[in-house]
Amino acid sequence: MDDISTSTLFIILGVLILISGYFSGSETGMMSVNRYRLRHLENEKHKGAIRVSKLLSRTDRLIGLILIGNNLVNVFASLVAGIIFERYFGDAGIFYAGLVLTLVILVFAEVTPKTLAALYPEKIAFPSSIILTALLKVFYPLVIIINWITNSFLALLGISPEQREQHSLSNEELRTVVNESSALIPEQDQNMLVSILDLEKVTVEDIMIPRSELVGIDINEDWKKIQKQLTQSNHTRVLLYRDNIDDVVGYIHMRDALKLLSKNQFTKATLLRAVREMYFIPEGTPLNVQLLKFQHAKERLGLVVDEYGDIQGLVTLEDILEEIVGDFTTTMEPAPSEEVHKQPDGSYLVDGSATIRDINKEMSWHFPTDGPKTINGLILEVLEEIPQAQMSLRIAGYPIEIVDTSDNMIKTIRVIPDLFVAHNAD
Repeated sequence: MDDISTSTLFIILGVLILISGYFSGSETGMMSVNRYRLRHLENEKHKGAIRVSKLLSRTDRLIGLILIGNNLVNVFASLVAGIIFERYFGDAGIFYAGLVLTLVILVFAEVTPKTLAALYPEKIAFPSSIILTALLKVFYPLVIIINWITNSFLALLGISPEQREQHSLSNEELRTVVNESSALIPEQDQNMLVSILDLEKVTVEDIMIPRSELVGIDINEDWKKIQKQLTQSNHTRVLLYRDNIDDVVGYIHMRDALKLLSKNQFTKATLLRAVREMYFIPEGTPLNVQLLKFQHAKERLGLVVDEYGDIQGLVTLEDILEEIVGDFTTTMEPAPSEEVHKQPDGSYLVDGSATIRDINKEMSWHFPTDGPKTINGLILEVLEEIPQAQMSLRIAGYPIEIVDTSDNMIKTIRVIPDLFVAHNAD
């Protein structure tokens, strides 16, 4: 080293620091690459992505290679710096070399390259993968030895290098990705994607038409009355039952009824022969599961039954699709806005039979949805009795006044959200 000029040593030191910066930046760039974009580019046969993906397939070997190179370079850099400073400051130069080199390495070989690599991982990782692939072949025996030693220590902790993170997103993480992609995905599409993710949290009871609102035809009625009910029906599929809704015969598609009518064969006997078998759905079935069951069974509607086989309500394929895309313009069911009426004083009159989820969605309220499905059921659960009109209470922070009750049901309530806001502000 004494034969090497000081200027040459400075050049060697500069080169070593640049190489150290390369290894530091490569490590950060490799680890910061978006794995999902990397898979996409790999499927597109992007050469850089293929190389990076191959290196990342064994992260322990990649990190081992980078750290071997980085530590070798830093050790040699410290030796060279020690010689340079010793020439200027004598024995004290070793101490000064350690201080100065630490600062230089931190700025130029650690913080700066790693920051750049974190900001532009692909621009760093893809070109760097060419050099790293070649170095892995050169230092492969040393890398294997180092990995064998480190993996042995990891094995003592019950960790295997094969137990690599699969980088799979959870439901909540995927929801966050969708919500934060507003620049790429229109708001309507975002809402649809989030609704799809929510299907597993919503059950058929949350969207079903409750038993009390089911409309059907009693086939034991007079034939003329049955004909009148069919011709005046607003639905394409009509339930048929005997005497009461629990004795369901099936349902008739209006298209089948029209065929019989066109052929002058429209009688009670032919109507019964055209009845389609009813499909039943266990209560508690998540919507994502039921959507697949509808698809596999080639069905479009079904009756929700409890553990005793009692009918609780009716769910259609359209009901599930509306959870994803919103209400269809052709739906015959009242929209939440038709069940909520704003009053001049700022309060809202709400139909007691309104579904809590629909009201929350429409009005951005936060009534609990983990219990009863309707406003009436929620109040009855809280009070544990059928209340009288003019009674007031507070649920989930919302002041509620019971306006009208009849037939053992709460027909209308008044919600005063302004008081809820004032109460929270206090």
